[in-house]
Amino acid sequence: MGIKGVDSLLDGRGVPKGSSVLLLGAPGSGKTIFSLQFLQSGVAAGESGVYLSMDEDPERLLENAKQMGVDLAKPVKDGKIAIVDASPLRLLPAKIKLGGVEVGGHDFALSTMISSLTDAVKKVSAKRLVVDPISTLIVHFSDEYTRRIAFLELIAAANRTKCTTIFVDELNDAQLQRPHVFEEFLTQGVIVMSKILSGSTFSRVFSIEKMRGVAHDTQPHPYRITEHGIEVFPTEQIF
Repeated sequence: MGIKGVDSLLDGRGVPKGSSVLLLGAPGSGKTIFSLQFLQSGVAAGESGVYLSMDEDPERLLENAKQMGVDLAKPVKDGKIAIVDASPLRLLPAKIKLGGVEVGGHDFALSTMISSLTDAVKKVSAKRLVVDPISTLIVHFSDEYTRRIAFLELIAAANRTKCTTIFVDELNDAQLQRPHVFEEFLTQGVIVMSKILSGSTFSRVFSIEKMRGVAHDTQPHPYRITEHGIEVFPTEQIF
């Protein structure tokens, strides 16, 4: 993955190519910076990438990343990284009319998003893909069944690109013991970035809860957000 301390937790091999990984993070945990570092390290390894943003416009995203030591201006300019602004899709109404036919806004958003990411992947010949955050789309579906179907469609679209994909999602419960969300059962890997109260201070906690196809350390380890991005400490324990 090219993020300091992470690959050693994955048997020194990283994430298997073509896998889909769910990255769960509490607010302020650094999940977006982690995802952008993943794309940045891909460029260094000769792999182009696509970042599909459901929340932030590209300018603000790049500026915030630069402040955290992840400068993507050059790879974006050189066509090594494509940033797709899908944030307008979150504002679609429940129903829209297309050529006089009324369709569900959420279904239209999903198909538009899939089309956008597919086109962007082809344009830069991407090998790495990030969708951040999926909750912005999934929340528009009324029940767990339709949300599950929508996410499966999104995973299938990512699989067709043959990209190694990170789906970013919000972590509702930051405790180590927490209820699982359905998305965790549908991806090949699950990475969690959270924080816990240790004594009188909060500690940032990084854990790889699942990664099919590679031996991995499942223990929680501390990490920090530095001026150079995310750094995980694989030899240190939380407790």
